[in-house]
Amino acid sequence: MIENEENRVIKIFHGPQHPGITGNMSVELDLVGETIQKARTHVGYLHRGFEKLVERRTIIQAFTIVCRICVPEPDPNEENFARAIEGLAGIEISQRAKYIRVMVLEMARIGAQMLWMGGQSGSVGLGTVAQWSIYDRDLILDLFEELTGGRVYHMYIYPGGVRRELPDGFLDRLEQFLDYLEERLPKYDNIFFDNSTFKKRAIGVGVINRDEALKHGYVGQALRGCGIKRDVRKDNPYLVYNELDFDIPTFEGGDVYARALVRRQEIRESIKILRQVIKQMPTEGDIMQKIPKHRKFKIPKNDILVSSESARGEYNYYMAGDGSEKIRRMQVKGPSLIHGFTLLENMLKGEELSNVAMIMNSLGICPPEIER
Repeated sequence: MIENEENRVIKIFHGPQHPGITGNMSVELDLVGETIQKARTHVGYLHRGFEKLVERRTIIQAFTIVCRICVPEPDPNEENFARAIEGLAGIEISQRAKYIRVMVLEMARIGAQMLWMGGQSGSVGLGTVAQWSIYDRDLILDLFEELTGGRVYHMYIYPGGVRRELPDGFLDRLEQFLDYLEERLPKYDNIFFDNSTFKKRAIGVGVINRDEALKHGYVGQALRGCGIKRDVRKDNPYLVYNELDFDIPTFEGGDVYARALVRRQEIRESIKILRQVIKQMPTEGDIMQKIPKHRKFKIPKNDILVSSESARGEYNYYMAGDGSEKIRRMQVKGPSLIHGFTLLENMLKGEELSNVAMIMNSLGICPPEIER
């Protein structure tokens, strides 16, 4: 506790044990009463140092590390890593493998949005929604376990394609889940998105200015919640996204509620994408191209930048090789660094303590991306 001439300033740490924290991170808050005067983000309580770990390992060893950069949605890391290696090595994967990758990414997107819904609803005391959404996310994890053998870390998207073929009847079971989820969404609207408690808590809170969002490089829902239509899948298509029909939801307002509505509509768009993937996926084609053996896989002396759209926004991988079996330099830029520091710390000033968890969850911060 600190005394000054005008007010009594109380310093507290919000997390990492607090259930409203997005991962094992902490925000140091200076309070006068219930009002935040200053906020400082602290990370380093979880996985870290990924970039240097990758640079000291061969490709197959590094492949098992990158999915840990964001635990709730590891698959964009796998895909960016694989696509960067393929770009450097001149490997072209089959259309079937591309469709399977899109399927995995959109399944992961839905899973991440359901996890967000649980945290966002829990931050305003709507525990029933959290129980529903975590259960529904488990149904996606069941499918991932069937496909990859893992529920959280899948390690399925590998340079050259994907590691294994789809199990018999997998697409049918995926479609059954999509039917189920589509029927559930109106119930989520009733209990959460249209809930007067959530609206009163979220509308006008955590507002992001449109011009500031563009100036500071905010991505994902932080942009689309300001009415700015930006999405790498449309702006710079990769895999087979240019062959699929889907929309980029945007809402005006720039507040917690606008960002929530964006995520709600993105779930519906992912369902639309997955239905097209099920219908259009080629039945023939190698799921894995022939690649050099482990110790003979040399990374050409060149560099590359690849981008994708995660559930939380734009994801970038820079990779450089020097002709050896190890990556000379890798750099990861996800949404969390700018959202967790520049945006969160400025946004919390003047807010009430009770809004901290709700604002943090609306930004989709994944702490290992910061201390990567």
